[in-house]
Amino acid sequence: MVQFLGAIRSAPSSSLFGFAHSRLRFSLPKYSISVSRDGYPQFKRTFNASLQSNAQTAVQAPAEQSEIIFLGTGTSEGIPRVSCLTNPEKTCPVCSKATQPGSKNKRLNTSILIRHPRFPGSCNILIDVGKFFYHSALRWFPTYGIRTIDAVIITHSHADAIGGLDDLRDWTNNVQPHVPIYVAQRDFEVMKKTHYYIVDTSVVTPGAAVSDLEFNVIDEEPFLVRDLKFTPLPVWHGIGYRSLGFRFGNICYISDVSEIPEETYVLLKDCEVLILDALRPDRSSSTHFGLPRAMEEVRKIQPKRTLFTGMMHLMDHEKVNEELIKLRDTEGIDVQLSYDGLRVPITL
Repeated sequence: MVQFLGAIRSAPSSSLFGFAHSRLRFSLPKYSISVSRDGYPQFKRTFNASLQSNAQTAVQAPAEQSEIIFLGTGTSEGIPRVSCLTNPEKTCPVCSKATQPGSKNKRLNTSILIRHPRFPGSCNILIDVGKFFYHSALRWFPTYGIRTIDAVIITHSHADAIGGLDDLRDWTNNVQPHVPIYVAQRDFEVMKKTHYYIVDTSVVTPGAAVSDLEFNVIDEEPFLVRDLKFTPLPVWHGIGYRSLGFRFGNICYISDVSEIPEETYVLLKDCEVLILDALRPDRSSSTHFGLPRAMEEVRKIQPKRTLFTGMMHLMDHEKVNEELIKLRDTEGIDVQLSYDGLRVPITL
């Protein structure tokens, strides 16, 4: 349920799910894993073709085709790391590759844009607007002919999810009158401190321009954004810290997760495309799935196709994907790493 504020909407508090999980071992020899999918041949051909695309010029999607555009697929600090590039004693192979033009190892803060056809034109909905949002938008908005932002949905209140709220002033000053923001009450409380001048514009110096945002506080019930239904997928992002994934159509997006509550698995049934957190190739951290744990979840959820996101500099795109592809033959599992700028056609 969304409660429209004008400025504020309160949401009923939700009890936190208690749960435990059993850990399985998943070994990655030198990054081992793979990819596959049964049925839907036409969709599969289109999808696979999009994975190979890394267009450098403006590209328009067919007017009737919904799609996801990955604006960022990396960690909060981004890839390459400055510290890796300035280390005189050790060369980081992934960060070095990330400096090369067109490298799929270059990753900014995790975020997607959902482009959904409407009449007239299309609707552009962002999930998260992190501290590198300006750089992501500068790279991909002109490339893919994106101009407006019809809404922003927030997963949680860390800097890599809300740090770019201030940059939305370019849109509300020059493109559109305001941008609706959909955010949980707990995260809105954080915004009142981190972005107090945007939440309460009465404190702004007269004549100064800030982002004009319309805050819509959501709870953990389904809500509509421009007639498109979003179902929150509550997860843990470290002990005691709540984050939200979102389901729209048969697409499930979970970008920041260390545990999935049992109650959330029900919401993941019959998932067509799963976009899931996978920080590093060898193990999980206290706040993120690593690749072995992410693969356990894929086997449990059984989506038709999975794209991992949120990768750190230990994840070499080509090497990891090379191993992931092997799972297509060995297990019939279709899994790949996403990358910044990837476009995925979807049906909503």
